[in-house]
Amino acid sequence: MILAYSGGLDTSVILKWLIDKGYEVIAYVANVGQEEDFNAVREKALKVGASKVYVEDLQEEMIKDYVYPALKASALYEGRYYMGTSLARPIIAKRQIEIAEIEGSNIVSHGSTGKGNDQVRFELAYHSLKPGIKVFAPWKDDEFLNQFKGRTDMLKYAEEKGIPVKASLKKPYSEDDNLIHISHEAGILEDPNFSFEADMLTKMVMPQQAPDKETKLEIEFKGGVPVKVKNLNDGTTKTSILDMFNYLNKIGGENGVGLVDMVENRYVGIKSRGVYETPGFTILMAAHADLEGITMDREVMKLRNNLGQKFAELLYNGYWFSPEMDFVNHAIEKSQHLVNGIVRFTLYKGNIIMNGRESENSLYNPDLSSMDIAGGFNQKDSEGFIRINAVRLMAYSKARNDKK
Repeated sequence: MILAYSGGLDTSVILKWLIDKGYEVIAYVANVGQEEDFNAVREKALKVGASKVYVEDLQEEMIKDYVYPALKASALYEGRYYMGTSLARPIIAKRQIEIAEIEGSNIVSHGSTGKGNDQVRFELAYHSLKPGIKVFAPWKDDEFLNQFKGRTDMLKYAEEKGIPVKASLKKPYSEDDNLIHISHEAGILEDPNFSFEADMLTKMVMPQQAPDKETKLEIEFKGGVPVKVKNLNDGTTKTSILDMFNYLNKIGGENGVGLVDMVENRYVGIKSRGVYETPGFTILMAAHADLEGITMDREVMKLRNNLGQKFAELLYNGYWFSPEMDFVNHAIEKSQHLVNGIVRFTLYKGNIIMNGRESENSLYNPDLSSMDIAGGFNQKDSEGFIRINAVRLMAYSKARNDKK
């Protein structure tokens, strides 16, 4: 069995429990940018009893093949959530299936609960990538559920089996960390009226605690994706995929950018409260949207925005490897070929303040837009334009008044 393993309490207990059930378990650890000692995780899995451990660095591939498509789509779930957890799941599942094929295994496992979104994301991906694959999900298994009612039972089991765990009953919420964000949910945060504390934050500071100083940046885009990030204050320049993303996370976090506290609708029908820190991706999304303002045709933008909402829904619900997502991705990609140029902006106490943008593909014509220059646009043409567009409004008004 190939187990998606994090080294935390749940998957460590699951690993030992599966071994006790008679399975040979290969632990697979995905490095998606979380703060972790991966050598220690490898040693822990072997100590618990895994027959082999894969530690896979997926960071650059995740940005290039998953995060950038979401950027091009301007994808936000329910208008607010940047979907940091959702974006990491397809690539984790993809590599797990690849390892299963390498090892000749036809069964995979994960530690996601039966109430959350991740079980859906992982399992839909498994079945899409390897039809006929067997999935063992302990949190949906009667024997496992009878043995483990909650965190206390798992900590007791870990102590009995000699499993080293850092978890304790003191931490009153759970976290999911990766390159894109860190999420905080469950526990004390299940009360939607509970105000989270500033000391919960790990990737950023509260906007009120950010420096009383402006940070000026510029980002250059080609084909809708960043190719250079430059700090205009000190000249720091980043051009590699991972360096750009890590730098934006750092500089955004220092300036209090990227905090979202919301109640969202899970695919399984449950409402869930989450606190999210997403500094770098929040900056990229804002800069990308600003550049599209001068480079993207109005009607193309309307279509892309509609498709972007569908993209967000499909991603959040676990349908990355679906035919509809293939279609949406291809259409959105076509919208980005003119999204080239530079955006300049200021970060200040949680705000992203746009300062300017330029592009060789700009559709903005200052002569047409100017209130001082008559050339290029005959204002008398607007008279007929308005009259034609008013025809249906007058017809509707008449019908409404006749009804009265």
